Amino acid sequence: MSNTTESIDIDVDVTTIYNQWTQFESFPQFMDGVDEVRQIDDTHLHWKTSIGGVTREFDATITEQHPDERVAWKSDSGTDHAGVITFHRLGDHTTRVTAQIDVDPEGFAENVADKAGVISRRVKGDLSRFKEFVESRGTETGAWRGDVPAGS
Repeated sequence: MSNTTESIDIDVDVTTIYNQWTQFESFPQFMDGVDEVRQIDDTHLHWKTSIGGVTREFDATITEQHPDERVAWKSDSGTDHAGVITFHRLGDHTTRVTAQIDVDPEGFAENVADKAGVISRRVKGDLSRFKEFVESRGTETGAWRGDVPAGS
């Protein structure tokens, strides 16, 4: 299993950043290779991706979610992966977003890409595009402030 950790500081308050991140269906607007994310219910998502000419669909479960603090998930199907996004208030209008992602690459091509640092660069790029997306808007496109306790 491969582990990637990337962080970015965003010049927007933590509540706005968190609220935007919980709008999972907006992910294709800033995540490279993500074609669609459909929220099934409060804790289940269906993803469609196209990366390197390979199209995949998979389901994921939100395993923990606390407003203005963290969102954690794990895959239910497809490539085995899990992660957590944490939100750290640095000031009234500055937030650090940290992504920690564990992926078990499938097949030769994914293993080579992982060893070449492709996954880390993709996460870093996605965070950079998220920063641009939310800073340019100044406000979130929606919000979900529910709490999902770990192990629920």
